[in-house]
Amino acid sequence: MHIFLGLGSNVGDRRANLVRAIEALERCGVRIARLSPVVESPALLPDGAPAEWNRPFLNLVAQCATDRKPESLLGELKRIEAELGRGDADKWAPRPVDVDILLWGRERIETDRLRIPHPELERRSFVLTPLIALEPSLTIPGLGGKTVLEWSFELEDHIPLWMGIFNLTPDSFSDGGELADWTVVESRVEEAVAAGAQIVDLGAESTRPGAEPLGAETEWSRLAPALERLVDKYADQRLRPLISVDTYHADVACRAFDLGADMINDVSGLTSPEMIELAAEGGADFVAMHSVTLPADPEQTLPAGCDPCAAVERWLDERMGAWTRAGVNLDRIIFDPGIGFGKDPLQSLKLLRGAGRFRHSGLRCLVGHSRKSFMGSFAPVGKRERDLATAGASLNLVAQGVDILRVHNVPLNASAWLAWAHLN
Repeated sequence: MHIFLGLGSNVGDRRANLVRAIEALERCGVRIARLSPVVESPALLPDGAPAEWNRPFLNLVAQCATDRKPESLLGELKRIEAELGRGDADKWAPRPVDVDILLWGRERIETDRLRIPHPELERRSFVLTPLIALEPSLTIPGLGGKTVLEWSFELEDHIPLWMGIFNLTPDSFSDGGELADWTVVESRVEEAVAAGAQIVDLGAESTRPGAEPLGAETEWSRLAPALERLVDKYADQRLRPLISVDTYHADVACRAFDLGADMINDVSGLTSPEMIELAAEGGADFVAMHSVTLPADPEQTLPAGCDPCAAVERWLDERMGAWTRAGVNLDRIIFDPGIGFGKDPLQSLKLLRGAGRFRHSGLRCLVGHSRKSFMGSFAPVGKRERDLATAGASLNLVAQGVDILRVHNVPLNASAWLAWAHLN
C-alpha cells in the first residue's frame, strides 16, 4: 500500500532541510518510491501574524511505503521534525521542516491525534501541484470521485511547474548558437534551477519555420554530450530537476532514456508507432504536442475562421483513444496545444486564452509560448521585450491552471509569478 507524505520548509537552507527529512524518513523504515518536483509557495498566515513569518515555503510530496501503523509513523514524524529543529512555537511560525501524512492508501482515519486524508489537502495548491505531477488521476478517499487534477480546477492560487528551454542548436529562432559550449549550458541550467525550474528541456533540432529537418544520428551527436554531462551533474542530488529531451525521433528518445533522461517532449504529438510503443513500455512522462507541420510552416495552418480550441480538442480526443488502445498510461501524458505550430497569430492567441480547458481532458497541460512570433503584433522583436511579454502571458496561463510553462527565461517568469502569488 502506498502512502503520500507532504514535506515543507521555509527556514534556513530549505532544500537541504527537505533532503535531511527524506534521509531521516528512510532511516526509520519509510521506503521512498517517488518524489515529486519541489514547488515554492507563499506562507499560509493568520491575520495579525508578524511580518517576519512571511517566508515562502518549498514543498514536495513523497510517495512511500512503510510497515508502520499510521499512529506509529506520526510519532516518528514528530520526532524527525524536532530533530531537525522544529520547536513548539505557534504552528504558523516559520519552521525548518514540516512533515504530514496526506494519504494512507484508500483509508480514512480520524483519531484525537490524526486525520487522514489530511484536512483541506484538496484546497492546497502546494499539495495538489506535487500530487498531480505524480498521479493526476489520484482520488481522495471520502471526497467523491474527483481526481486531484479536477480538484485543482477550483483553486485560484494555482502553482505551475517551470520547464526551462535549452536549445543546443545553431539555428533556433531566438537563441540559436548560444549554447554551443558546455560551460554556457551548465551556467544557464544552474541559473534556471536556482530560480525554480523543475524541468530542464534539452533540444538539438530546431523546429522554427524554414528549419532543415535533421536525421536521428545528427540530432544525437548534438544532444548526447550535453545530456550525459547534465545527467552526471545531478546524479547524486535527491532533489534534482527532471531532464527532458525535445525530440520526435523514437531512436533518439530511447537512447536518451538509456543515458538517464526522465521524459520526452515530442513535438510530433506522440503519433509514430515507435514512440507510442516506447511510451507504453515504461513509466516516463511524454509531452505530446499538436502540430500541423514540422518544422512549422506559416503557410499551413488550421482553417481560417475555425475555432482552434475545438479543432485541437478533436485531435486530442482521437489521440487519447489511440494511446489508450496501445496501452499507454494517460497519467504519464502531458498535452501541449502547440502555439504557433500550424496556427496563425490570432489562432495562437485564442488557444492561449483557452489553454486551461485542455486540462478537462484529464491530462496535464503544458504551454510553450516563450518569445513566439505571435507576439509580433503587440511586442517588439527584441529578446528582452519578448521575455517581458512572455512573463505577462505566463501569469494569465497560471490563472487558467496550466500545469507546466515552458520558457526561455525561467528567472524572470518565476519571479513574476511569485510576486503575483503573494498578491493573489
